[in-house]
Amino acid sequence: MTSPAASAFPYTLVATDLDGTLLRPDDTVSERTREALAAVTAAGAAHIVVTGRAVPWTRHILDDLGYNGLAVCGQGAQVYHAGEHRLLTSVTLDRQLAGLAIAKVEAEVGPLYLAASQDGLDGSVVVGPGYRVQEGPLANVLVDDVADLWTAPINKVYIQHPELSDDALAAAAREVAGDLVGVTMAGPGIVELLPLGLSKATGLSLAARRLGVKAAGTIAFGDMPNDIPMFGWAAHGVAMANAHDELKAVADEITTSNADDGIAAVLERFLTV
Repeated sequence: MTSPAASAFPYTLVATDLDGTLLRPDDTVSERTREALAAVTAAGAAHIVVTGRAVPWTRHILDDLGYNGLAVCGQGAQVYHAGEHRLLTSVTLDRQLAGLAIAKVEAEVGPLYLAASQDGLDGSVVVGPGYRVQEGPLANVLVDDVADLWTAPINKVYIQHPELSDDALAAAAREVAGDLVGVTMAGPGIVELLPLGLSKATGLSLAARRLGVKAAGTIAFGDMPNDIPMFGWAAHGVAMANAHDELKAVADEITTSNADDGIAAVLERFLTV
């Protein structure tokens, strides 16, 4: 790879998803990818992490990277300043509206298993009966009564179904409750209900405005359907080889997988043009 000084990187903003994209399967970032990101920032571009994870589930990764810039978390609900460890913006999901949406989905497909992501820098993930918990850096708060999910402000609700696939559940929820809440699929077993109109694109546009950069100068990397709005906003969308077919269908190009330094491969190519 040529030195940053000898390169003219064509984008002013690099937006990267975390899981399945920037992070390898073992939840680490390779040295090659770190070097590529350092090279593009040295060439004058900004790097923004854009993740479905809420801030408490993201902060330790950013700290490990030595990342001091802005991050878009919670599917766009939170713009977080990593260097200052503070929230700049935060959007919550109306709990009554969420309850109505859940009732409509359950009337269509039967009982759901539920969890909720609490708002704030230290918000917990509150998990209701039956919900299959995914491993993560924070302890989940298990509750016996679903009513306990609504005791504090939340930024999203996770839904699971005992039989339906993630794609089928997301489609059903969107069909019957899409006028009340946003519905997205962020990963295996992760179907989410969000404030209506919220997406990674809305959060990214807020963060980009703060940095003085525009969509026309943005390259974005992702792997799941929740990255589709971000690809629609950015000038160039790059799907990982391991990406969901829905995202690949709208991507401008497909790179190698997150296990094979897919982000670095693309950035190095642009740096050496």
